[in-house]
Amino acid sequence: MNNIDLAFASIEEIAKLYRQRKLSPVELTQIILQRIERLNPKLNAYLTFTPEIALAQAKRAESELFVPRGRKSRRDRGTLHGIPISLKDNICTAGIRTTAGSKVLSKFVPEQDATVVTHLKEAGSVLLGKTHMHEFAYGTTTNNPHYGPARNPWNIECVPGGSSGGSAAAVAAGLCFASVGTDTGGSLRIPAALCGVTGLKPTHGNVSDEGIIPLSPSLDCTGPLARSSRDAAILLRAISKQNTFPSSSWSPAKLFRKPSKIRLGIPQEFFFDVLVEEVANYFDRALRDLRKLGAQMKELSIPLLNETEDAGNQIAWPEATQYHRDSGYFPARATEYGEDVRSRLEMGDNTSAVAYLEALELQKKFAKQLREKMDEAGVDALVVPTTPIAAPLIGEEKTQIDGKSYLTRALLLRLNRPANLAGVPAISIPCGVTSSGLPIGLQFIGRHNSDLLLLQIANFYQNAYPNARRPLL
Repeated sequence: MNNIDLAFASIEEIAKLYRQRKLSPVELTQIILQRIERLNPKLNAYLTFTPEIALAQAKRAESELFVPRGRKSRRDRGTLHGIPISLKDNICTAGIRTTAGSKVLSKFVPEQDATVVTHLKEAGSVLLGKTHMHEFAYGTTTNNPHYGPARNPWNIECVPGGSSGGSAAAVAAGLCFASVGTDTGGSLRIPAALCGVTGLKPTHGNVSDEGIIPLSPSLDCTGPLARSSRDAAILLRAISKQNTFPSSSWSPAKLFRKPSKIRLGIPQEFFFDVLVEEVANYFDRALRDLRKLGAQMKELSIPLLNETEDAGNQIAWPEATQYHRDSGYFPARATEYGEDVRSRLEMGDNTSAVAYLEALELQKKFAKQLREKMDEAGVDALVVPTTPIAAPLIGEEKTQIDGKSYLTRALLLRLNRPANLAGVPAISIPCGVTSSGLPIGLQFIGRHNSDLLLLQIANFYQNAYPNARRPLL
């Protein structure tokens, strides 16, 4: 492989090369660091770049892996050992600046690692740096007023999505092999769809949020962004709570085998009300492809879907504002916030306790209805588009669809919020490219704790229809 091929290789391919002594962690880390130095000024995917730390961790991985078998000093920590990754900049890292994309925390250096960082260090991964994000994870574009916009590798005039936009851009551009981000209303899946990568929002609570700057604790999830479901599974294994995913479930033979049955539900409501034509066409093609692969399809009705957008807002607004008040940031330092985030924090102040409690009650009802309707239909997952549109231009606040004007932020959130409200896992994978060369995402939404099954379904589709295209940087 040449250096570009190495940058876009799978985690499994790199792990195999390490163990064959055909590539070293230090050599690979240097290749990726050079790519970051060359391409990050164009993409603005990283806020904090940590080459010294990355090389030190790579040298440690090399010293552990490259000892002859049988020696007591040899230690193989698993597939992630020596793999260069990145972290969204709301994930606390001891001794490394963690800004959450904000001016308020521009000089914040945590004393302790987040739990997921501890897990990743134990797995032997190599930290390249902290990725760009929408301020305090409170937006869908990563158009950041303090650090400039992150840019989409497929078209640098377009957004990469948000709030984990820098993570998705870095993965898509070969500036890391995977990244850990967060998802409150689609912040892993939106950038995955817009950047042509894979993003998994796990079941709520299956990955620890300890040490991660919150947005809305009732909805927040931490999960992987990678170039495939297989790579996402490898990262998820490292960061998941051990009692959630038994080690026996993680053998490649079990995880990546074809599910015995693929039973998918297509909701009659909500998901198809507002779509641009190219997204609708590629979704229909994906359904045809899934049927060819043996998937069974069934339509089902989930009436409460139509209330998920408002309920999500009524929960997120006050919870976000409470965190910023308790931390002493808002309103004391209101002038240091970007206008869009400041206005949403003000909405939290104006949300009544009754509206918040009613939204929490609707959350319970929706989760129950979703489970019951999927049971009645006999399906294991829903299949829907990830976003109604491909990546919009930076600064494009409104989008026209069929002669009607929509807020771009609301469009990007729209099809992702239901999974957060229900607390169930959801994954976005690429399923096409628009005529202008922008990726389109396909989303599977599963049952509670069906994270592994979603990965199997996604992997089965990606094996049959691999996403071989790379952005032309």
